[in-house]
Amino acid sequence: MTDRVAVLRDKIRRAEEGGGLERRERQHREGRLTARERVEILLDEGTLEELDKLVEHRCTDFGMADQKIPGDGVISGFGRIDGRLVFVFAQDFTVFGGSLSETNALKICKVMDLAMKMGAPVIGLNDSGGARIQEGVASLGGYADIFLRNTLASGVIPQISAILGPCAGGAVYSPAITDFNLMVKDTSYMFVTGPDVIKTVTHEEVSKEDLGGAMTHNARSGVAHFAADDDRACLLLIRELMSYLPSNNLEEAPLHATTDPSDREDPALDTLIPEDPSKPYDMKKLIAAVVDDGRFLEVHEHYAGNIVVGFARFAGKSVGIVANQPAVLAGCLDIDASVKAARFVRFCDAFNIPLVTFEDVPGFLPGTSQEYGGIIRHGAKLLYAYAEATVPKITVITRKAYGGAYCVMSSKHIRTDLNLAYPMSEIAVMGPEGAVNVLYRRELAAAEDAIAMRLAKVQEFKDKFANPYVAADRGFIDDVIEPRQTRRRIIAGLEMTRTKRDKNPPKKHGNIPL
Repeated sequence: MTDRVAVLRDKIRRAEEGGGLERRERQHREGRLTARERVEILLDEGTLEELDKLVEHRCTDFGMADQKIPGDGVISGFGRIDGRLVFVFAQDFTVFGGSLSETNALKICKVMDLAMKMGAPVIGLNDSGGARIQEGVASLGGYADIFLRNTLASGVIPQISAILGPCAGGAVYSPAITDFNLMVKDTSYMFVTGPDVIKTVTHEEVSKEDLGGAMTHNARSGVAHFAADDDRACLLLIRELMSYLPSNNLEEAPLHATTDPSDREDPALDTLIPEDPSKPYDMKKLIAAVVDDGRFLEVHEHYAGNIVVGFARFAGKSVGIVANQPAVLAGCLDIDASVKAARFVRFCDAFNIPLVTFEDVPGFLPGTSQEYGGIIRHGAKLLYAYAEATVPKITVITRKAYGGAYCVMSSKHIRTDLNLAYPMSEIAVMGPEGAVNVLYRRELAAAEDAIAMRLAKVQEFKDKFANPYVAADRGFIDDVIEPRQTRRRIIAGLEMTRTKRDKNPPKKHGNIPL
């Protein structure tokens, strides 16, 4: 019995050593933690229960029969984050460069299947050189098996991917399907084809960092949602993100205790928005002023800055926030902003997270690049997402709500439960200047004093539409409120909608304008 225990302990030791001391030290020199260190930081201390720790690959070609390490390059199992069950896998770059084999794909699939059965999130820590070349199609099949499970789990359990090293080729499509991608500055990268292939095919020269680094995907492509300074910061960020999310689509996010009074008013909000409607202001200041303890976890912070999305809490309850940002492109909706917000809205709707929208939108961004790029189709994605959503929805119009963008941004007409507006808000087909140009084109052309006439007509239009009262008269706005009352009114609305029940017509699925 003693000999058998010794054999077991030796296998466990080999599994925990991964690729050996030299490769672990190289990982540290490159500013990256090992897979096992990452899991220890991510999970509550001592809660990891590892599965398939002794699995070894089955490949016998290219001398692989003599190169076997228990665990085969991926740590998989379950543990706890803030006491809540999660499933996790972490690719170990010190073992065959973290490459995906048939057997470690089966390990990943096993934890994903368990996560679906148990209704718990899956967190993948990616650090891999790609498919294991020695195994050929068997490793490619492993990727496809993972992709299928990502797709089936979408909208059922939260799926989070952290890119903590290389992630190239077919490996990128699993993170692309998952709900949130986190990357680490200077040490992680993602791309379908690398710099060498691009140089051969298109003769372009580009570095790994410029092609697929953390800031490239956070600021330019929108593939990644967060950029962290190092591995530890990335893992702690996952823990924070998890605190806003439910474990599955049948539960609600955990309630967090707060000492921030629900009836708190902030007089500074009364002067935050400039009287001149052409002047910008920072919507993030408004958000910070009304949410619990001023805490707002922004998602996609570096991408499409003209719209802001992220998580916060009101009276301890997790909500998703979508807000136009007047400080960037005047808060106009464009292609990137529409897609960014649409995906976030659909995530919140899938996981029972109420939506709070702060609206200050002068319309869709004009220009040939937007029209040729399909702003009609992409803008429709956001409209579709809001209209389809059945979670509690509350909208606050802070200033402008013009044209089709008014309809898109969670208006009363697409099933929003509570629509509020500030006294300085303007709800109209277009701004006064543009409206006068259309309505009085002939009169202005024939007038002796066109300038005076224009000024008079602009003022007339402002008096009629540059306020929320026409919309309020028709019931499109439920109430006009003082800005200082925003927090209290939102919390009252969330409490009112707490037992909301709504559903869409029976169907297999809709055909969102992709």
